[in-house]
Amino acid sequence: MKLEMNDLITLYPDKLWLEISSQEQQSAWQISAQNHYSNPAARWNAYLNLLCLNSFLNMLKQDPDLDETLNVWPSYHQLPSIWEFVSGTCITLGDLRLVLIPTDKSNLTEFRIPQEWVDIPNWVANYYLAVQINLEENWLGVWGYTTHQQIRKKANYDLIDRTYLLDEEDLIADINVMWVAREICSIQKPEVKTLPTLSSIQVDKLLKQLDHWTPDLPENISHEEWMALLALDEERQDLYQKRLLNHQGNLVEYNHSLVNNLSKWFKNVFEAGWHSFDTFCSSQQHTLAVQFRHDATLNEVRVKGAKLIDLGMQLRDTAVVLLIGLTSEIDDKVSIRVQLHPANEEMYLPPDLKLLLLSGSGNIIQEVQSRSHDHFIQLKKFKSPPGKSFCLQVALGDISIKENFMLEKLVG
Repeated sequence: MKLEMNDLITLYPDKLWLEISSQEQQSAWQISAQNHYSNPAARWNAYLNLLCLNSFLNMLKQDPDLDETLNVWPSYHQLPSIWEFVSGTCITLGDLRLVLIPTDKSNLTEFRIPQEWVDIPNWVANYYLAVQINLEENWLGVWGYTTHQQIRKKANYDLIDRTYLLDEEDLIADINVMWVAREICSIQKPEVKTLPTLSSIQVDKLLKQLDHWTPDLPENISHEEWMALLALDEERQDLYQKRLLNHQGNLVEYNHSLVNNLSKWFKNVFEAGWHSFDTFCSSQQHTLAVQFRHDATLNEVRVKGAKLIDLGMQLRDTAVVLLIGLTSEIDDKVSIRVQLHPANEEMYLPPDLKLLLLSGSGNIIQEVQSRSHDHFIQLKKFKSPPGKSFCLQVALGDISIKENFMLEKLVG
């Protein structure tokens, strides 16, 4: 169910709701594109954080009772070197430190706080705000906040993605409580364990090991060493620049050599990884199944196959569904419809995701690219005669995955 901001204000009057215009979205996306990042996941992270930051700053600046100096920490121009690695933005009001942590996920049942904002001594804050961004309905909502002390007391630590987890019910929904507490209580800096001091030799070694982007830390680097490196502004900036340089022209391509015989799909025979439409929907999330079944362009095709394209090894939590619909024609040709959908209960595809149709010789026949909040993308319907081969390519940033197909003459 889609909820507009007026509905949300009525349903959740204690929470803070801010409108985000299309112009603000476009401006934030252009700025995120100008500040280069080493991978699409980092660029998307920067886009969400910039939208969140700008909206929150505009709201605070309109407050006539605001009398402290408002700053972005460590500085506005250093934010790309943080967003390359970690989601979240710190702003300061006098001695008060707030960290805004945005998400574009539609179901917000838990608040994930990156470990860096909790355990790096010069990064820690007094308050942490859970911010949800809905790009389709153009709103931002602060679902609640927590304190550093509460994170220490109640949060569970996820070793896999190095975050502290709090259930939604553990958050304080009304951020006005935060402002009142600030007036009546003295502000104290949270106490955090010190991190190891890195020697120049250790720093050089870490910079060499980390100068290429990967979704996970190398096994021989501890979380404490990682955080100690990020805590050093110059060294973090150096690592950020090294990743950008190494990113230039670095393409990782995965070409599945197996040729998928689409003619067998008419006999309900699918190659490894591919499934019939009904089998795939029964094993996937309900929302995805409903979306497929209500798509008029898919209902008209006779045979449908789907495959989960998992980019998780290269881009954390990024997976999409490649869907192909086939209809036999009277001239022995087969008309083909190809779509790409988000997976894992995500509402939108990652921006700048490309879907390409290539000829058997590798020439580009069609190409479509996702925008900042597309529910799916599709190629124009095309026909293929028996004996012809073609390739579908899914590309995101430096990652490219190809699937090869061919058709035999249909019998019966």
